[in-house]
Amino acid sequence: MGLIIAGILLIAVGAAAFTGNLNFTKDKQVLKIGELSASVQQEKSVPQWLGGLGALVGLGLVAAGAMRKG
Repeated sequence: MGLIIAGILLIAVGAAAFTGNLNFTKDKQVLKIGELSASVQQEKSVPQWLGGLGALVGLGLVAAGAMRKG
């Protein structure tokens, strides 16, 4: 049962990344002089190929969980 749940979660996250809906922000320090510092927030997204790979691994986990259970 645990493999199936993990697989379903991985499929959902992978599908979100594959469609470009999985974004995160990263703070990047661009200037530091003594106590003064400046940073920029960059918004990045998870690459689509990584989302597709995650979805495929999730499908494998679901299949393995189903075979193990049955």
